[in-house]
Amino acid sequence: MIRSCANLAMYAFLDKFFFIFHALLIVFSLFGWMWKKTRRANLVVLSLIAGSWFVLGLWYGIGYCPCTDWHWQVRIKPGLYDMPNSYVKFLIDSITGLDLNAKLVDILTLAFYFLALGASFFTNLLTWKQKHVSQPI
Repeated sequence: MIRSCANLAMYAFLDKFFFIFHALLIVFSLFGWMWKKTRRANLVVLSLIAGSWFVLGLWYGIGYCPCTDWHWQVRIKPGLYDMPNSYVKFLIDSITGLDLNAKLVDILTLAFYFLALGASFFTNLLTWKQKHVSQPI
């Protein structure tokens, strides 16, 4: 009995941890390009996301995310099976109490990802040029 209560407490903690960690990772992915000090890290994170979604996705399904997979595994242990396919839908629905259309969320997720990737690439390129291209005398 004590062991199962400890396990439930651990899963409740991990559920909250993944919720906060993954939400912050998404926010950083979308906006980390805005600050010079985080631009390179943002581009790395966005590249890892692309690798996960489109390379690992060849084996696990396009859009695969290890963080989502781990969070779903944590939620299943205590019997929580209410997860949609999209983590972004899960976040939005959980925070707002709404039940948004899954296709719309997927389309917007992809659109915002590519906008953030473009912004990150562009701002990193500008930062690199400022640092490495010599100014005329």
